[in-house]
Amino acid sequence: MNFRDFDDDARDLEPRFYLGLDLGQAQDPTALVAVERRNDLQNAVCSVPAITRYSLGTGYPEIVSSVAEKLARAPRQTKLVIDGTGVGRAVVDLFLRHPSLSGRSSDIIPVTITAGDSESREDGYWRVPKRNLVGVVQVLLQSKRLKIAENLPETPTLVSELQNFKVKITAAANDTYGEWREGKHDDLVLAVALACWASTHPGVNAEFRQGTFRR
Repeated sequence: MNFRDFDDDARDLEPRFYLGLDLGQAQDPTALVAVERRNDLQNAVCSVPAITRYSLGTGYPEIVSSVAEKLARAPRQTKLVIDGTGVGRAVVDLFLRHPSLSGRSSDIIPVTITAGDSESREDGYWRVPKRNLVGVVQVLLQSKRLKIAENLPETPTLVSELQNFKVKITAAANDTYGEWREGKHDDLVLAVALACWASTHPGVNAEFRQGTFRR
């Protein structure tokens, strides 16, 4: 598979897989982005091999069934990272009760996006500042360690969103992220950010707690 270059030449080790899910509402589509993470014990390399964008108006139960089937077929170590902010909590509950995901609750990572400065975990939910999600994508883009498969129908859209994202973040003053996540056309970026955040987080990945990884 050919990849659009936002990449580097790090030595590949055993991959891990993450599905980032940004739940759309009335005027926004729901986006699901798969991220494959490899690392060379020093730097993670994240690749995007699959993207799904659900049509406007697709009901949450239909989305849950579709994503649950994908997760059930995915490699066992695959984790689903969901934006559980607001209405997302009810959708997280649907995933936790879905029959095809029985016994896989530990692979479902709900995230509440906050405007604070620190991360915490309570009642199974990660509370993650927007700045942390932004920061992960920034680091991967700036170090050319994000790859996107060229042959996906949604690749041009994701690349466009990432380019707009870079412009917004570059124009912002450090901790002020302008209109990111308050404007349109950033559902794929958030789905990527959720997956990349989880893929590079020691609290989510036991192997990173062994001191072999640094972001």
